Amino acid sequence: MDFEEIKLILALVREHDLAEFELEHQGFKIRIRKDGGHPIVVTTPVSASAVAPAVAAQPPAASPPAGSSEPAAAEDGEMELAIVKSPIVGTFYRASEPGARAFVEVGDAVKKGQVLCIIEAMKLMNEIESDVDGVIAEIYPQNAQAVEFGEPLFAIRPA
Repeated sequence: MDFEEIKLILALVREHDLAEFELEHQGFKIRIRKDGGHPIVVTTPVSASAVAPAVAAQPPAASPPAGSSEPAAAEDGEMELAIVKSPIVGTFYRASEPGARAFVEVGDAVKKGQVLCIIEAMKLMNEIESDVDGVIAEIYPQNAQAVEFGEPLFAIRPA
């Protein structure tokens, strides 16, 4: 599967407003899921024994928000922190462009839905938003660092 075929699949997903799409073909698997209106593309080579053509599409449904957060365990009586994790594999950027001011810094108050960072994946810029109102307690990755799916990005102390 080449880049042009992936672009065509993305266009069809957008055109038909699908929430999720999965395809296995000739030892290659692609899964596209929209979280918070942003497409997320996960591609995986599959072993020869697991090759089976399959296509599944689901109508739009409630899905977890981009950059989903979950409470972290409290230590020594401290308040629990909401951890914003990466919803995709890509490159983490703290600002909208080189030299621009970072979206957030440690100590900044944030509102639910506020953009915290951008993760670039396959030349698509995905804005990662806060799920909670609170204060940024920690920023884990460095700017322009590669991040993995599920990797912690931010710790937010809920308001």
